[in-house]
Amino acid sequence: MSNQTDAGTFDIACRTIDTPVGRLLLAQTGRGLLRVAYEREGFDEVLQELSRRVSPRILHSPSHLDGLAAQFDEYFAGDRHRFDVQLDQRLSTGFRHKVQQYLPRIDYGFTHSYKQVAEKVGNPTAARAVGAACATNPLPIVVPCHRVLRSDGGLGGYVGGLDAKSTLLTSEHARWATRTAGPQTSREDPTTRQPAA
Repeated sequence: MSNQTDAGTFDIACRTIDTPVGRLLLAQTGRGLLRVAYEREGFDEVLQELSRRVSPRILHSPSHLDGLAAQFDEYFAGDRHRFDVQLDQRLSTGFRHKVQQYLPRIDYGFTHSYKQVAEKVGNPTAARAVGAACATNPLPIVVPCHRVLRSDGGLGGYVGGLDAKSTLLTSEHARWATRTAGPQTSREDPTTRQPAA
């Protein structure tokens, strides 16, 4: 990986940011945001994967991602409910890509169960596969896999760890099993929705 002061062209710009859920790595191409990674995933390993799967021409360039970093600040301050950024989703394919395309439809402060997401994407028996799609989401937070819970309202898994998932849900005022009888559904289903506390 090159530094911002290095001359030459690059295909992926990256930087890290500090957040309430720990340091995050952001990586962007000319197509859009390619990767958001938690420190626990290993930033070096993530960059090696991007080098192998996308391009080895990676530049550490915070200024290229200043606008996105500001959006993360606004999100964690509670002032932003959706990210306004083009996405480069080439790291996901097949059913996982289909699930990850659906996730932004789960509104801020609301949740779905894995089973509900499976139903919404047209495969009602694929709750486990939905879990796998969430676990391998290359764009956590921006593509909000943290808003998907177990049917009993339990947190399930999360790429950033359960503490991070709990923090994100709490900051969005979402409810889960310890605070309510079950997960809230997205605003797109007005017959069963509950407003966030």
